[in-house]
Parts: sequence; structure tokens; C-alpha cells
Amino acid sequence: MEENKAIRNRYDFVVLFDVENGNPNGDPDAGNMPRVDPETGLGLVTDVCLKRKIRNYVEAAKEDQPGYQIYVRETVPLEANDKKALEYLGVDDVKKIDKKKDPDADRKIRDFMCSNFYDIRTFGAVMTTFVKGALSCGQVRGPVQLGFAHSIDPIMPQEITITRVAIITTAKRQEEGRNTEMGRKYIVPYGLYRVEGYVSANLARKSTGFSDEDLQLLWKAIINMFENDHSAARGNMAVRELIVFKHESELGNAPSYKLFERVQVAKKDPRKAPRSYHDYQVTVDTENLPEGITCQRMV
Repeated sequence: MEENKAIRNRYDFVVLFDVENGNPNGDPDAGNMPRVDPETGLGLVTDVCLKRKIRNYVEAAKEDQPGYQIYVRETVPLEANDKKALEYLGVDDVKKIDKKKDPDADRKIRDFMCSNFYDIRTFGAVMTTFVKGALSCGQVRGPVQLGFAHSIDPIMPQEITITRVAIITTAKRQEEGRNTEMGRKYIVPYGLYRVEGYVSANLARKSTGFSDEDLQLLWKAIINMFENDHSAARGNMAVRELIVFKHESELGNAPSYKLFERVQVAKKDPRKAPRSYHDYQVTVDTENLPEGITCQRMV
């Protein structure tokens, strides 16, 4: 890990994204219904879901370029990626690592994984192979963290009945006179969601080496995280705003919540059900920002 390349400024950011006639994040425990806070009726999208979109964009944009591999990928066992670090150390089993002979083994593995995998460098990771081997490098805390996204207003998920003329399994269904199949899907007619995130320069310097180049790729991935992920299930989804607060120092110049409170989103007409991003007014109070804070609206 090259500490001199790690970012030196803390960042806090707000992302606004919307969905139209789609399911932004289905709950498998509820028949894949859009996630909803039962007390407020606000829609939810998990941090894990959003990180997946960011990973997918980086994977597509960089195509396994050195330093930009993705650790958490579909159909790829994590153990297969962990073995790359073992090969780097010249062993084929984590139990063969002798920390008495090589007291820097933890640091070497951590630095290797952070240098090669963008998502570990960004979000951190729990690497089970090394955890089971009683190595402290098995858990890496990443500098970039996201909260859950919440919709600005309560959502009203709708269950839509669909049909298809293709028969699911065998010709027996056709013999029974069943020429169509029925199914269901859930949609949110419209929802504007807000998620808040954090970038710790302190963790970047001490742990993963997350750099300014990595940061610029993160902003690009956030802005485009839905552009290459369109599907019939998710409908029209787009990032509408990325608002970034930059701190002059590594540890920050103001509490995050005070900066987030400066971003306000409200319906233009409270009597009208929102059906478009243009039904909202987004304001960012940049007057009298705390000393050492700058704000940039990237979208």
C-alpha cells in the first residue's frame, strides 16, 4: 500500500436517485416486494444493493485492469481470490504461513489485496480464508461507506399481473388446454430516493491506500451506476444529483449531519402525488459553509 497516494481530504456526499415503474430493491423475504419501512411507508434500498451497482460499473469500465479487479463478483468464490494473495506469499495454504518467520505477513496480504481489488480498497472486506487462519488482515475496513437509501415520500408498491403465451415447462400443460401462464411483478410507480455516504481519508491512509484516482472513479461509478444496469424489473432508474462536501483536513472540519441538513428536498405541490423528478425542488444551502468546507454538485 502506498500511503503517499492515499487521499488527504475527508468527504461527505448525498446521492438522489429515482425509479419509475420499477422495483429498485426487492425483498426476498416478502415475495420480492419493494422494501418499505413499515412505520413510515418510505421506500428502502440497502447499501449492499448500491455497492453492487458500483462494483458492476467498475468491473465493466476497467475490465480487470491491474489494480481494478472486483473481489465480490457473481459466480466467483471468494476463496479463489484469496488464493492469489497466498500465491504472492509463496504458499498454497493459509495454515502454512508462519508469522514468527514472517511477522509482516498480515501487512503483505492486506496490501496485496487492497492493491489488486478496487472494492476492497474502497469498501473493505471480510476475507474468510484469512479469518479462519487467525490472521488480522482478514477484516479490512474500507474508507467509503453508504447508508440505506430512503424515499423522500411514502411509496405505494403495486402488484401487476402479467401473462405470457410461452408455456413454462412441458407440452403436458398445452394438452391440458393451458396456453398461457400467469405471473406477478411489483413496481413503484415513482419514487425519489436519498442516500448519504462518507469517505474517510484517515482510513484510506492507514488501511487501504484509497487514492484520488480511486475517488474520481467512485464519483463516476455513482453517477452511472444505473446506466448499464437497466432491466425490465427495475424500470427507469437514474442518479439525479450527487452533492459532495469536501473537507480541508483529513479528519474533517464539520460534523456530517450538519452538512447533510443543508440538502433539502421537497415537493413543489404538496397536494400532488409525485410522478417525476421535476415534481421536486432540491436546494443546497452553500451560504456560510463551515470554515474548510467546499460543496460541489456533480450532477
